[in-house]
Amino acid sequence: MTASASVRLRHPMINARTRGFLTASLLAALSLTIAMPGTLQAQELEPGAAGSAEDLHEGGFRLLAEADLSLPQTVAQAAPPSPAQISPVPQAAAATEDVDESALRYFAARGDTARLEAEISRLKALYPNWRPPADPLTVPANPDRQMETLWRLYSEGRYGDVRKAINDRLAAEQGWTPPEDMLERLAAAETRLAIIDASDKGRFEEVIAKAAATPSLLNCSDVDVLWRLAEAFGRTGRTQRSLDAYGYILKTCQAAPERIATVQKASALLPYPAMMQLLALEKPAASGAREFDGIRDDLARHFAAEANKDQALTLDPLWLERLRVSAEGGNSNDATLLGWYAFRRSQYADAERWFRLANDRKPQADPAQGLALTLIERKAFDQAEDALYRFRDANEDSRKTYFAATANLLAQDPPALLSPEVLTRISRAVMAGRDAASAQQFGWYARALNQGEAARRWFQTALSWKADDEPSAYGLALTLDQQKNAAALAALKGQWADRSPRIAEVGLASATTAPEQPAKPARMPAAQTPASQRPASSATASPGDAAFSKPAASPAAASGSGACAAQGAGFPALSLSAGWCLMRLNRPLEAASAFEQALQSRQSQERSDAAYGLSLAYLRLGLTGKAAVAATRAPLAPARAMELQASILSDRAIAAYNAKLYKNALLLLDQRAAIAPERTDLMVLRGYSYLSLKMYGDAMRIFEAAAATGNTDARRGLNDARQAMNEWAGIR
Repeated sequence: MTASASVRLRHPMINARTRGFLTASLLAALSLTIAMPGTLQAQELEPGAAGSAEDLHEGGFRLLAEADLSLPQTVAQAAPPSPAQISPVPQAAAATEDVDESALRYFAARGDTARLEAEISRLKALYPNWRPPADPLTVPANPDRQMETLWRLYSEGRYGDVRKAINDRLAAEQGWTPPEDMLERLAAAETRLAIIDASDKGRFEEVIAKAAATPSLLNCSDVDVLWRLAEAFGRTGRTQRSLDAYGYILKTCQAAPERIATVQKASALLPYPAMMQLLALEKPAASGAREFDGIRDDLARHFAAEANKDQALTLDPLWLERLRVSAEGGNSNDATLLGWYAFRRSQYADAERWFRLANDRKPQADPAQGLALTLIERKAFDQAEDALYRFRDANEDSRKTYFAATANLLAQDPPALLSPEVLTRISRAVMAGRDAASAQQFGWYARALNQGEAARRWFQTALSWKADDEPSAYGLALTLDQQKNAAALAALKGQWADRSPRIAEVGLASATTAPEQPAKPARMPAAQTPASQRPASSATASPGDAAFSKPAASPAAASGSGACAAQGAGFPALSLSAGWCLMRLNRPLEAASAFEQALQSRQSQERSDAAYGLSLAYLRLGLTGKAAVAATRAPLAPARAMELQASILSDRAIAAYNAKLYKNALLLLDQRAAIAPERTDLMVLRGYSYLSLKMYGDAMRIFEAAAATGNTDARRGLNDARQAMNEWAGIR
C-alpha cells in the first residue's frame, strides 16, 4: 500500500461516526480525486484494507480510500473519480455512542412526517443497533430553547441562518459547543444543495466528488441525490457506474414511484443492453403483472428510436410486438417507428407497409419521407415523388429526398410517361428549390422528347445554380450543336475544353458519325435519411451528388424521330407506321402517342395492330398495368395475345421478386409457364425465389436445370443454394 493510501481523513465534518461511511472496501486498483480544498488522493488498496462486513451498513456507497484532504501538492495527481469508486455497501456502526434523538422529537412535534422518516432512516444507518421509539413524542424535550430555534431553521431549509445562529451563540456564550449531530447534518444538507446546483449546471465531475465526500447522503431517504450521481456517471462516460447507481436504487429502495422514475431516468442515459440489465431487477406485482408494465410502451418507443440511430442494434421481438399492437390499434407514430426500424435493416416490404399505414392515418412529413425512401429503393420513383410532394418543404431531409425522387424519375431510360400535371408541379418545385440535379435531368428529358429549346433552358438553369456541373454543360453543348448555334457552342467549349474532353469533341465530324452511347451515371441518388435518425456510419448520397450523365440520342437519331413523326401526320394508318418507326428508334414514349392516334382507325386490323403496338410500348416503358389495359382495347390475334400475356406476366413476376414478394413471384411464373415455355432467365428468378423462401431442395433443382444450359447466373445460384443449405444444416 502506498503512503498516500494510508493517510486518515481529517476534516471538520468527518468524525469517528462518519468514518465508517468512508471505509475502503474495493480490492481493485482504482484512484479518486475529490474536488475540495486540497487534493484527495487514493492509490491501490491491498486486500484486507476494507472493514469487515459487520462494520458496514447497507445504506451507503463504497469509497476507495481514507485520505487526508490537505495532502501536499507533490503527491502524484490521480485520475478523476471512476465509476468503480462508488458502489452499494454497508456503512460503519457506532452503537456504543449516545444517540441524539432531539431532532426526532422536534420533527414529530411539528408533524413533519417526511423529515421524521428521513431522520429515523439516518439514525438507523448510523446506529444499526438503535431502535426508534414507538412514540417519538415520549423522547424528553430539549430544554435548550435556542436549540429548538436551530432545529426549526434547519427544518425550514434556512441553512445559512443556522450557521449564523451557531456562530452568534459561540461568540456570545463561552464554553457552548454545538451538537456534533447538528453540524454533521448541516454540512450534509449544504453539500446536498451544492450537488443539486452542480448537477443543474452540468458540473458532473463536481457532483461525483461531492457525493463521494458525503456518503451519508447516498441512501434511499434522498433518492434525488442518487439520481443525480447516476446521471453524473452517465454524462461523463462511466456507463457501468451509472448502471450500478441506478441498479442500487432498484435493489435497495422500495417506493414504487421512485423505482418507476429511476427506470425512466435511466432510459434517457443508458444504452439498450444496459437497460436490459436494469429491467431484470423488476419486481412482480401482487396481481401477477410486472411493476414497470405501465411504462413499457414508452420504453419500447425509446428503444426503437435508439435502434433507428444504430443499425447494428437488434431489439427483442417483444418490444417490437408492443409497437405492432399499438400501431395496428391506430397509433401512427408507432407505425412510423416500425417503418424506420424495418427500413434501416433493408426490410423494404415491411417498411413500406408501416409507412403507408402511418401516412394514411395521419399524413406527416416523417412517414411520407420514409415511404418515399422505400419506394426509391424499389425504383418506384413516380410513387415516391407523389408520396412526398406535399411535404417536400417540411425540412431539409424531405427536400433532398423529394429531389432524389424527381432526379431519378426524370432520368429513367426510356423516359417515363408523365402527365402534364406532374411535369408542371415537378418543374415548379425544382425552380423553387433550385435543385441543379433535377434541372439537369429535365434537360435530358426534354432532349428525349425532341424539345431542344426547353432542353437548352433547363441545362442553362442547372449551370446557373451549379456552375461546375459538367453533365449539364455537356447536355447544353449537344443541344446547341443540334440547334446549329455555333457561336454559343464555341463560347461554351472555350469554357470547358480544358476540363471535359467530351465537350471539346462536340460538333466535330468524328463525334457525329455514329449515334452517341449514353454514359452511365456515376452514382444513383441514394436514399436520404433524416438527421435525427441517421447512423453515424451511413454514407448516403444527396441528389446533388448523383447527377446522371445521360446524353440524349445523337442528332441523327433525333432527325429520324422527326421523320417518324412526319410519317404519321393526320392519318391513323400513317400514325401506325410512325409508331413502329419510333419503336425501332427505342422511343416508346412517342410511339405510344402515335399508337393512340392509330387506335382511332375504322379498320379493325389497324386497331388490332395499334393495340398490340401500344401494349409493347408500355411494356418497354415498364408500365405493365397500362400494357395490360392497352391489350384489351382491340381484338388481338391469339398468338399476339399470348405473347403479350406472357410478357406482362414476366414483368409482374420480376416486379414481385424485386418487392420481395417471393410467393407472388412464383405464382406469376407458374401462370406464365402455363402459356409459354419458361426462359432461362426466368428459371433463375424462380430458383432465387425458392432460395429466398428457404426451399433449398426446389431451388437446387431449378438451378441445376438452368445451369445445364451453360447459364452463368444459374451456376452462381446453384452455389448460393448449396452454401445456404450447408449453413442451414450446420445450424440444425
